[in-house]
Amino acid sequence: MKSVRFNEQQLQKIKTPPGFIAALDQSGGSTPGALKAYGIKESAWSTEEEMLALVHQMRTRIITSPTFTGERILGAILFENTMDRDIERRPTADYLWNVKRVVPFLKIDKGLAAEKDGVQLMKPLPALAALLAKARAKGIFGTKMRSFIKQANLSGISSIVSQQFEIARQIIDAGLVPIIEPEVDIHCPQKGKAEELLKSAILENLNELRAGEWVMLKITLPDRDNFYAECTSHPNVLRVVALSGGYTREQANERLRRNHGIVASFSRALVEGLSAQQSAAEFNAVLDRSIQSVFEASNT
Repeated sequence: MKSVRFNEQQLQKIKTPPGFIAALDQSGGSTPGALKAYGIKESAWSTEEEMLALVHQMRTRIITSPTFTGERILGAILFENTMDRDIERRPTADYLWNVKRVVPFLKIDKGLAAEKDGVQLMKPLPALAALLAKARAKGIFGTKMRSFIKQANLSGISSIVSQQFEIARQIIDAGLVPIIEPEVDIHCPQKGKAEELLKSAILENLNELRAGEWVMLKITLPDRDNFYAECTSHPNVLRVVALSGGYTREQANERLRRNHGIVASFSRALVEGLSAQQSAAEFNAVLDRSIQSVFEASNT
């Protein structure tokens, strides 16, 4: 069984206790928006390196906050630049696990291809093997990769799920746990139908996995409550987590409460209300309330 190659403590941490996963993996084109929401204007940097340094300061402030611990947070998703940097003179993944007891994941996709058949596949990942080897060496437990579904198109959704599972098998073979994220646009005109097509394709691929081949699923909160129950109980699924997908934290939490067995993996909704201009006390108080509200919604 491939699971013997995983860090067993991290495997059990993700599999069983209450909590949720913090998504701290905005990258590329989404970084300026993340900084703007945090109160840092684009005039604050003139190069990409300066921008990345600012976003690492933001993430460092979040991760080092006394409110950000493994008591309520199961894992955190990073992007490669964050993984390659240090927090308090320790590599980020090492700090997350050995100081905070939060399991580190790595975003591995390189963005989305142009829309075809109502979906956006992931761009090619030509250096995947090297990236997975580096992630393993740095203490990363699992990965995350995102595709995007805009229309209830059978061909497009089948293509997305096939691509996700094809790459997931490479990730499993590298000794990591893949988070498969086929996001359904919350504005999709036939969102419920798209979710039906997606779940059918996911279950078909899950049933082809062997014992001990673990995956996680990251899904848009569905229109029908407990719609993904067959996925949360599947023997090859370590966890099903939900993205906020453009919903506010309040909206996302409300939907999450109605879907038992699914926990949050929020990004924008988690850091909503945080600002670079806040004092340490203000920042920690806002983050604590956010973490607690998402924790409660994840474990109702």
